Amino acid sequence: MTDDVPDSMIPYDEIVQEALRAVVGRVLGQVIASGGTLPGAHHFYITFKTGAPGVSIPAHLRERFPDEMTIVIQNKFWELSVEETQFSVGLSFNQVPAKLVIPFAAITAFVDPAVDFGLQFQAVGTQMDPEPHDDAENDSAEREGTPRVSPPDDGSNVVSVDFGRKK
Repeated sequence: MTDDVPDSMIPYDEIVQEALRAVVGRVLGQVIASGGTLPGAHHFYITFKTGAPGVSIPAHLRERFPDEMTIVIQNKFWELSVEETQFSVGLSFNQVPAKLVIPFAAITAFVDPAVDFGLQFQAVGTQMDPEPHDDAENDSAEREGTPRVSPPDDGSNVVSVDFGRKK
């Protein structure tokens, strides 16, 4: 008996990543179905690769975040729409409105800190670690009495899938 694991002819890691990204689409679709408002204290941090194929963001955001950026979908967003392979949303950045189109394949993380839930994804088409970056600072009117919650750093309830490949 050996410790060598044979290479799979079935791309399990890609299949699982695609299925988990579909969770993001389904959650955003439920927000649309409920009238476009988030229930309770739910809000989402969505991190994505800004240079991934199909990503459409304003040039000033691409310059500021050349590799990866995180957006917050909470109180101030509009025109949220979900398609099979991508979603789009309107957000304000320093009080300047912008429409973002983000393919699900570009997403590297999805967090709902209100319920301590998160998903992390392998970056599509790259094996590099993301460069550190500032938060996008998109405008969000805080609800009175509702503190801003940061994503947990302890990894609780975060699903991370990383299938090792033999080199």
